[in-house]
Amino acid sequence: MPGKTRPKKRRYQKKPSSTLSDAKDHIQKLFTQAKKAAKDNPALANRYTTLARKVAMKFKIRLTPEQKRLFCPHCYKFLLPGRNLRVRIHQHRVIYYCLNCKKFWRKPISKKSFKKT
Repeated sequence: MPGKTRPKKRRYQKKPSSTLSDAKDHIQKLFTQAKKAAKDNPALANRYTTLARKVAMKFKIRLTPEQKRLFCPHCYKFLLPGRNLRVRIHQHRVIYYCLNCKKFWRKPISKKSFKKT
C-alpha cells in the first residue's frame, strides 16, 4: 500500500554521564566487596555479583574483561580459584572449569605472552 508511513519508534534516551560514572563506581565496589566476602560467606559474594550484573544491565554498561572473569558465564556465581574454580593451561588456551555448575569455557592466550627461552 503506497503512501502508508510507519509510526516512529521511541528511541532510548541515554543516561547522564554522571549517573554512568556513579554506576561504574558502584559496580567496582560490589566486585571488591564480593572478593572480600568470598572466603567467609560465598552466598554473600554471589549476591554482590548478581547486584553488580543487574546494575550493569540497567545502565547498559559493559563489564571489563577482568570483571567478567570474576563470575561464571553459565550460573553467574562468584568464582574464587581453588574454591569453586579450576584453572588449567592447555595448548595456548586457559581453561576455566566452574565447580558449581560443572561447565567450562576456554580463553585463548596470545602467542606474544609466551616468552621464548
